[in-house]
Amino acid sequence: MPLDRRLLLGTGLAALAAGPARAETPNPVKPGPATASPAPQPAAPPTSRPVGAMELALAADAPSSPTGLALSRNGRVFLMMPRFTGKEPFTLGEALPDGTVKPYPDMATNRFDPKRPQATLAHVPNGVFDRNDTLWVLDAGLPEGKGTPVPGAAKIVEIDVGQNSVRRVIPLSAGVVPDSSLNDLRVDVRDGRALAYVTDQGQEGEGAILAVDLNSGQVTRRLAGHASTQSQKGIVKFVERRPVMRDTGDAPPQSPQGGANGIAISPDGERLYYAPLMGRRLYAVETAGLLDPKVSDAEVAASVRDLGEKGMTGGLTTDAKDRVYLSLQEHNAVGRRDPDGTIAVIAADDRLIWADTFWITPDRWLYISSAQVNRRPEFNGGRDLQQKPYAILRMRIDADPVL
Repeated sequence: MPLDRRLLLGTGLAALAAGPARAETPNPVKPGPATASPAPQPAAPPTSRPVGAMELALAADAPSSPTGLALSRNGRVFLMMPRFTGKEPFTLGEALPDGTVKPYPDMATNRFDPKRPQATLAHVPNGVFDRNDTLWVLDAGLPEGKGTPVPGAAKIVEIDVGQNSVRRVIPLSAGVVPDSSLNDLRVDVRDGRALAYVTDQGQEGEGAILAVDLNSGQVTRRLAGHASTQSQKGIVKFVERRPVMRDTGDAPPQSPQGGANGIAISPDGERLYYAPLMGRRLYAVETAGLLDPKVSDAEVAASVRDLGEKGMTGGLTTDAKDRVYLSLQEHNAVGRRDPDGTIAVIAADDRLIWADTFWITPDRWLYISSAQVNRRPEFNGGRDLQQKPYAILRMRIDADPVL
């Protein structure tokens, strides 16, 4: 991608383009004519295993933290920027090739109006494309990032990106509770079915999963109170070699709370992978019973599988080989879990600050957003340490996307 004047946004972009710093190797001292060559020394054991490299796909001059990322089939890049404070100018944007980010589909839709909660966007943390290249956007209904969701504002919005217009709105009011904080979205539109799954991380870490029939609008809240959707106690997340601690006024800083957060769907649509934001274990649940009113909450809970340790993550995704990609936020890295349970770190990059949302393209690029959430004022004594532009990184993989 050419870097023109509009992209040269101070030293931040220069650092992004340069990639992670590398230590220079000093020039070796060559023995002179009268100096005996030193005896060969055994090679030192390696101190780490090499991992893959990532490249800068886009330096996005977003107005706030781009936690969400989705790419259309023709390469259009859409960013979701939650309203953490209510001061963010817009919450859904399109990133242009020069890095400029404009409100999408327009600024009027991004000006939240509590009198028109279905027609305007309050707080968009995530969005995805289906196999028909339709964009589905999740709105948590929190115009200031906290408090009770505005009545009618929590919703899924179906957008025709060819016409840049909203087709339909699916209300989620039946699935939210007063302390809901909807976070991530996956859709499964194929073979006559049209389903969506939403994680609710809860504002105090009490999470759940919402299952949505996109045709009928039926919304069912599942796994509320289950250990797999709750923020785990006593957990500290480290990003950029510092603990992420939320300021609490006069009280000592505390670890943030975060229940069910990242979510991914198996290639056959029969399993949902998910994990709390504040938790180190990965879970899976069978999708068949999530929307079925004949299946009790206890039966749904019985189908949950604890898949073991996976590190501290944000977003998740899967490929067509049923491998789960992990945004390893504590390591500025990307991990991958194979179906047999093996986990490997497949790429690392110092520019990947608060690794968040993945996207896999049909030509087998894995994209991931660097959201810099740990640098936000609420985690740094009121100082905003975020540095624009925000990096969107990518790497080659050997598998197709799920949908």
